[in-house]
Amino acid sequence: MEAETSNASNVAKFKTIAVFCGSSVGKGDCYKNAAVELAQEMVTRRFNLVYGGGSIGLMGVVSQIVHQGGCNVLGLNKYIYGLTQIIGTTTGHVKPVIDMHQRKTKMMRESDCFIALPGGYGTLEELFEVISWAQLGVHVKPVNSLFIPSLCDVIFFYVFHHKKKKNYAGGFA
Repeated sequence: MEAETSNASNVAKFKTIAVFCGSSVGKGDCYKNAAVELAQEMVTRRFNLVYGGGSIGLMGVVSQIVHQGGCNVLGLNKYIYGLTQIIGTTTGHVKPVIDMHQRKTKMMRESDCFIALPGGYGTLEELFEVISWAQLGVHVKPVNSLFIPSLCDVIFFYVFHHKKKKNYAGGFA
């Protein structure tokens, strides 16, 4: 019962979730379905969203559902000439950032936890950066990934398998 109370109090502290995900929906319904399910759960629990600012792909799916559900959406967008053709128009409030590092830093400051959905190299880079920051004590916020069949599974299996088996020295896998 104590663990349930602790988990409930942790969830109650969450107001804003940073979601890392791709600007594509992927090649299978499972990716979009997971994004829809996450976004609907965020609306049900009245969680706000901070994300990379894209309006297409999984970023678009999550941001549009959360915004339409009446929750706050903050898109942190780096302006690059012609990028609007790639990422579309940001849903919700937009804050421009100077570079990708500033974007991740602001996402960390604006959120209470992190969730990664499938994406490309940028998504992986964002996820590993916040994991590294947690390891270094920069933040103590929960970091989670929704494991959906993807190429990233191999990377996550390697990292978590070796950490579990303690086949690493000084924090290196």
